[in-house]
Amino acid sequence: MDRLEAMSVIIAVTETGSISAASRRLKSPVATVSRKVAELESRLKAQLFHRTSRRMTLTDAGRSYIEACKRIIEQVDDAEREVSGEYRVPRGELAVTAPWGLGHTHLLPLAVEFLEAYPEISLRLAFTDRVINTVEESIDVAIRIGVLPDSSMIATRIGSIRVVVCGSPSYLKARGRPKQLSDLDKHDCITIDDHAMPSVWRFVRGRRARIAPIRSRLCVNTSEAAVLAAIEGAGLARVMWYKMDAAKRAGKLVTVLEEFEPEPLPVHILYTPRNPAPLKLRAFLNWMTPRLKARLTLA
Repeated sequence: MDRLEAMSVIIAVTETGSISAASRRLKSPVATVSRKVAELESRLKAQLFHRTSRRMTLTDAGRSYIEACKRIIEQVDDAEREVSGEYRVPRGELAVTAPWGLGHTHLLPLAVEFLEAYPEISLRLAFTDRVINTVEESIDVAIRIGVLPDSSMIATRIGSIRVVVCGSPSYLKARGRPKQLSDLDKHDCITIDDHAMPSVWRFVRGRRARIAPIRSRLCVNTSEAAVLAAIEGAGLARVMWYKMDAAKRAGKLVTVLEEFEPEPLPVHILYTPRNPAPLKLRAFLNWMTPRLKARLTLA
């Protein structure tokens, strides 16, 4: 049995909580991962996991063993990084995730510049609005919008994002500019939903929440589509400001009802602490953080 491989397998099972999730993370068949766990337990003559239909959790023996395994794997990884020069020169692959729209609009152009500045670093970018498990999917850096749950990851705030109501100048000229939330039900609204036509927009500022009835004439399933429809004069859309900012600067959209906007959403860049941190990670954070901050300064 390859002991290091077996240790890596049980670490993956522990961190992901199941054989199937560990197999996805390791890109190995479920049967192979299950067999390796069973072989290791047989060799140790100890049960490492409590098994249920939904999740695998460590036994007392498993907890003691897994901590030792993590230390050994970390030492081996550090030795390999030292030999490969990762701690002397920024080198290697980094995996970064971000929300789809933010990633395409802001992170991608900066990533291209970063690769030019650091030719020995490669980036794997995962743009998705799904909050992915960074451990299970081997992500080094995550960019998240909204209030963060408690976690062991290190977070740096890099900006804030407004949620705005916008429309085209031609639409507002024809239909008038709404001045109160009660005016919205007199307008055509472009809403975003996969399953139904929303009938209200909710505005929250501080402890005050207000519900505004709306008339949804067009419902789409992405905010990008809502922005394009608003540019074409289909009505008012409510989106994160960075998705309509380019159209606003081009004079194709204007914001309305600014005084009713909710508190801006925080944006953070997060990573799992490692000591010492690889130079590729430090280089990415030091280079990318101030540039994202500059792009995400509130408009």
